Amino acid sequence: MLEIGSWEGRSAVFLLTELCKTEGEIVCIDHFDLMRTQAGRDRYSKVKHNLALAGGRASIKDKFSVPALMEVLIEEMSAAEPGFDWIYVDGSHEADDTFLDGELAWRLARKGAVVIFDDHGWDTQPKDSRHHPKRGIDAFLVLHEGEYQRLSGEGEYQMILQKTSDMRIGFLVGDAVSEGLERALGYGANVAYSVDESYVTPLVASIHSLLSVSTGRITIYVVNCGLSEESRRAIVNIVPSGKEDMTLTFLDLPADSLAKEKGATWARIDLISFIPAERVLYLDADTLILKDIQELWKTDLGGKALGAAVDVGHPQGYEAIGRGVYFNAGVLLMDLAKIRCRLPQLKHLARGGVQRGKFEDQDVLNEHFRGEWHELPLTWNAQGLGTYADGLGADRALIAVQLEEMKANPALVHFTGPTNPDVEIVLNPWVQPYTAKPWGYAGAPGHPFSSAWWARLERVPGWENYKSHVFEKYKKRETEKAMERVKGNFKNVLAVA
Repeated sequence: MLEIGSWEGRSAVFLLTELCKTEGEIVCIDHFDLMRTQAGRDRYSKVKHNLALAGGRASIKDKFSVPALMEVLIEEMSAAEPGFDWIYVDGSHEADDTFLDGELAWRLARKGAVVIFDDHGWDTQPKDSRHHPKRGIDAFLVLHEGEYQRLSGEGEYQMILQKTSDMRIGFLVGDAVSEGLERALGYGANVAYSVDESYVTPLVASIHSLLSVSTGRITIYVVNCGLSEESRRAIVNIVPSGKEDMTLTFLDLPADSLAKEKGATWARIDLISFIPAERVLYLDADTLILKDIQELWKTDLGGKALGAAVDVGHPQGYEAIGRGVYFNAGVLLMDLAKIRCRLPQLKHLARGGVQRGKFEDQDVLNEHFRGEWHELPLTWNAQGLGTYADGLGADRALIAVQLEEMKANPALVHFTGPTNPDVEIVLNPWVQPYTAKPWGYAGAPGHPFSSAWWARLERVPGWENYKSHVFEKYKKRETEKAMERVKGNFKNVLAVA
């Protein structure tokens, strides 16, 4: 037990004798006038005497509450079983002091702990005064809403809570630094997507898969490249209400963005300058996350600015942009602080360089980060045909071992290829199975994760009937468009002949 404000120890004795019986102990905090007055020294003697009569299972912190609580926090960090089951806050009656006592004590409260704020109904001062604990207690209740069950009734003198959230001490000392910095400090993974209206459906499936398999705190940034209000609401609804460790935020493009000039895929370069973090995991929306991303998030980049996986289609690049190890830009672990040091050069290259390549922004990123990127396992970017095709060219033979591991144990599937491929590709017997996305008019037949993608989408709230109610109409419309394109192409060939 922990008591803030012990005075002569009567309540501490009651707690020891009635709650703890023969087990348990109490930590008592009181400043005792810092032993500078006879009254303070007398109270200290009485507390020690009374606690000794109760069995002596107690320790006394003769300090003001904040330094005493900080001392307790440091002690509990190295305790075999840190935290308290019962906390009684009855120290200063100032609102700000009460709030601070509650904050620090809450860090020490185990899940299920009973926390009592005394004097919530105190009548010596006006209840709306900053000299009344009620304002501090009420502010605490608002901040921690959803983390407790209230046990006391309306109008009762004490505010009694039972904690329903996990304990997070939030301070590190000594060896604890190496045992969970992010968890203890409340840090988490930052994940970014950039999408326009055409990619809302794959985005909701990707985010839902991410949240369903990942642990720890995750902040998701969605760079808005032209989303309707309806789409924004649909995306927001993916995150379950009350899930405090998951946050989703929309970010708008700046006026001078590359995406506004060149298209939504260029937003992965734009976001480098305005994501409010120093490190971010960028994911294309056409991804399906199968394993907890914490392993990927914690990857040591070895001083490099970027982490990426080799491009399965062009492991050694292609002639138009020059040969050399070439990465896929659909999954990027970015050290934003390091990248920002050379961001002007990257944007200059994006606006005026590498015009000869066919993969546009991916080519720009490869040229800019040549020799400055850390290779991630292909399991974290299992791309297109690489997840199921057995054919190996000379370049793919260089990554044969990685390909086998990727196919056997993918952590993140990336549906590369066009959404709606040309009919010529779909019907060509020499390019089977063709690369495409499950949500396109032709589907992705033969892809081992096509059905898994649809199964995931059907688990997204509000999207359960998308395939039968919306997709069939979309499929019919896009099939007709594809047929018109192929007819036009055939007429052009005949005209030239």
